[in-house]
Parts: sequence; structure tokens; C-alpha cells
Amino acid sequence: MDQKIKKNNTYSADSFFKGTKTWKKEFEILRSIAIESKLVEEIKWGQPCYTDKGQNIFLLHGFKEYCAILFFKGALLKDPKKILIQQSKNVQSARQIRFQNTSEITKLKSTIKSLIKEAVQIEQSGKKVVLKKTSEYEVPEEFLRRLENNPNLQTAFSGLTPGRQRGYLLHFSGAKRSETREERIDKQVSNILKGKGLND
Repeated sequence: MDQKIKKNNTYSADSFFKGTKTWKKEFEILRSIAIESKLVEEIKWGQPCYTDKGQNIFLLHGFKEYCAILFFKGALLKDPKKILIQQSKNVQSARQIRFQNTSEITKLKSTIKSLIKEAVQIEQSGKKVVLKKTSEYEVPEEFLRRLENNPNLQTAFSGLTPGRQRGYLLHFSGAKRSETREERIDKQVSNILKGKGLND
């Protein structure tokens, strides 16, 4: 079998596929399709990831309800069959194809191959997904009130890099309940005042 596997010192793609307990048959089929693409197979973020000249093209991952192929620049792919899924409104670039059984994968095999080929072409062309500006992100009402009532917090937040600002806004707005959003804000106010990002 002609495949390229970039070994990690402690964990390889082989280890992942041998060790996985869920979606085993589905992953076997998806891996065979991935290997046919002649991309480099390695492990990133604990998942099998397929790259071209060091650039991420797609990865395979599994959840409780489904397993999936995730295309890093999926938003740029043509999708006449409407099978590409945006995980949430805050995910701008990546798109998934989700599967719940082997037959779903088999039926879409040729489509998957075409999408992989297109994804490689997009990466090689240098095209990029146009991302939203930080100013276009929704500011949760609870955080907006804090900023209005605390000039020091407002100044500190404005002084953060756009990436750090986006991180906080996504973290706060990701909570469904107002009480949870308030709790998240409470925990992060001191870090914002110190000029730190969410993961610093």
C-alpha cells in the first residue's frame, strides 16, 4: 500500500486506528480513501490529519453521534450535494462531512475523493477564507453591560489583540444561559485587566 505516514515519537496514525474503540469500521474506510489521496498522514490534535507540503488539508475525528472528515478550508469548497456542515456559527473556515455508518461513507466515496482533490487544489492556489473582523463579532449583552459600567475593563479589553478579543467573545457567547455567561465573565475579568488572553 502506497502511503506516507509521518511518525510521532510517542503516537502514530497506526496507533490511533488500532486503539480507537468507536467508529472503527468507518475510520478504516475513511483512512483508505485518505491514503489514496497520496497526502501525508500524521497525528495532530490527537487526530489523523492529512497534509500537503506541510499544509493541513483535512482530518478525521469522531464524536458520540457521528464520525467526520473536517476540511480546514471547507468554506471554499463547492458543495452541490449540500453535505458540508458548519459546526457552529462561529466556525468560519472549516466544514465537516458527518457519517453514522459505513454505508453512508460508501455512497459518498466518489464525492469525498473529489472534495479532497479540490481541497488540495485550493491549498496549492494559496486561496484563503476571508474571516470576520473582530468588530463584526457579537458582544454578549452581559459583557456589554460590564464594559459600560467599568471603564478600566473597557480600556483593558480594547487594548487586547484582535485574536484575544475574539477568544473572549466566543467563550462568553458560547454559553446558552445568561447565568453561565455571567459566570464565565466573572472568571475572566481579572485576566482581561492584566492584558491576558483566554489561554495565556
